[in-house]
Amino acid sequence: MSELFDLVAHLFDSVNQLFTLVRDRFSHNVTESFSSMTPKQWIRLVIIVGAYALLRPYIIKMGAKHQEKQLEKQFKEEEERQTQISPNQLRGEIGIPDESDDDEQGETTASDWGKKARKRQRNVLKKMLEAEEKRLQELQEDEEDKDIEQYLVG
Repeated sequence: MSELFDLVAHLFDSVNQLFTLVRDRFSHNVTESFSSMTPKQWIRLVIIVGAYALLRPYIIKMGAKHQEKQLEKQFKEEEERQTQISPNQLRGEIGIPDESDDDEQGETTASDWGKKARKRQRNVLKKMLEAEEKRLQELQEDEEDKDIEQYLVG
């Protein structure tokens, strides 16, 4: 137990020494950097900091304008995609979801519970669509028969 305590104490001592070493070197290097600078280096530093302070607002505004243009372009593309009408929408057909469920699985899990209900719903939708299409086809055939009958009788 005392060995463990000695190891932990040694770890904290090492971390403390590392922290003091980094702090001392940082403060020494910073003070030496500023104390040994020539007037030419001071002027250069002032110019760089001043240019950054002056140009930063303009760069930010330019970035904001660029970002705004990109967002407008995205919104415009999304609106164009939403306004496009597919031929199926013009015909009034409804898309039926694909049958992606497999019947060959023997085990059921919590995520499989709704598969049968989805299949039943798809089958009901298919039957409703087929009945509607059949009704529309018969209605169209009746109208064609009436047109033909009008020419035959008249």
